[in-house]
Amino acid sequence: MGEHVVKLPDVGEGVAEAELVEWHVKIGDLIREDQLLASVMTDKATVEIPSPVEGEVIWRGGEIGDVVPIGSALVRLKTAGGASAPEPKPEPAKAPPSPVEASPPVARAPMPEAPPPPPRPEPPAQRRAPGEKPIASPAVRQAAREAGVDLRQVAGTGPAGRITHDDLAAFIAHGPAPARRGPIQRTEITEVKIVGLRRRIAEKMALAKQRIPHITIVEETDVTALEELRTALNKRHAADRPRLTVLPFLMRAIARAVAEQPALNALFDDDAGIVRQHAGVHIGIATQTPAGLIVPVVKHAEARDLWDCATEVARLAERARDGTATREELSGSTITITSLGPLGAIATTPVINYPEVAIVGVNRMAVRPMWDGTGFVPRKMMNLSSSFDHRVIDGWDAAVFVQRLKELLETPALLFVDA
Repeated sequence: MGEHVVKLPDVGEGVAEAELVEWHVKIGDLIREDQLLASVMTDKATVEIPSPVEGEVIWRGGEIGDVVPIGSALVRLKTAGGASAPEPKPEPAKAPPSPVEASPPVARAPMPEAPPPPPRPEPPAQRRAPGEKPIASPAVRQAAREAGVDLRQVAGTGPAGRITHDDLAAFIAHGPAPARRGPIQRTEITEVKIVGLRRRIAEKMALAKQRIPHITIVEETDVTALEELRTALNKRHAADRPRLTVLPFLMRAIARAVAEQPALNALFDDDAGIVRQHAGVHIGIATQTPAGLIVPVVKHAEARDLWDCATEVARLAERARDGTATREELSGSTITITSLGPLGAIATTPVINYPEVAIVGVNRMAVRPMWDGTGFVPRKMMNLSSSFDHRVIDGWDAAVFVQRLKELLETPALLFVDA
């Protein structure tokens, strides 16, 4: 018998460490070659670590949320035959750096020499909403296909309801848990550790609110004419072009408005005291995913037409939701749009996507009675909630920008006038 030490490999992109976000094995598990051991996260990309050999798990290097240095011991396996691998040396603990936009949060470094912690109870399975796509690794999906199991029926115990190998095995062995009828008392308390993308979101939101004095302007907008145009375009091009939502029109309006006010399409390096105004309009689209809020970026919106914007938004949203978006697709925004879709309220107070200086929020559309000078008429109204960094954007300039968006959306023909 021997031991094999699996170390955290170089995951690329020049990173020196990665956050441990999921264990796929427990101490005592017998695993096969290429079976997933753990998942780690660098910035916004998740990397799965497979086992190079067969063996029994006798030690795990760290807990969920730990930051593991590249090259440090991740798992020790008892293998058949061969000499024992040298004992892993403990890695020094690292203090977390000051939060910045591009740096991942840092927790304590694991101490590989420490004895393995006692087994902890598995977290309760998380049920998905009807129609919600199950989250699982490629290996779990392959095993489910081979077993003829529909993953939509399997409850996941991993982060954000991710389905693990153990979840699949339990489902195959016992089937779905029977539903209980009638009201029952619930006394359990679930502790959810904030790790991975959720922790990055929390830190970035805190950073934005701590460092940026927000000013928010809410303006109602009559989108009746825009909706008539959108409906007509969708009907005319139903067979050959993607369906248009309000979003491409708003993207075109933003590109037109910031061309007149370049200070709004900018990043503020507050440490250096420099505002970098960008000629290219790179619009971040805040997108809700099973793992949390992600902001894929439509690059050069100023050079795209309505359908090109619609196609790119749909493509990026799908990649964000299935976890395949690249670092390039998730970075480089100069101004952001956020929307709660049909769940949107009358007004919101969007948080700026640091270090940008402006964000435009889309609220729920509704038919309201509006006075036209002689009587009340039904009009389709939608409020825009826009926030600005008041350190570099004056209230007057923010109001001018909002009024220009309102004008362009209420008179959509202006979106297609080059003058």
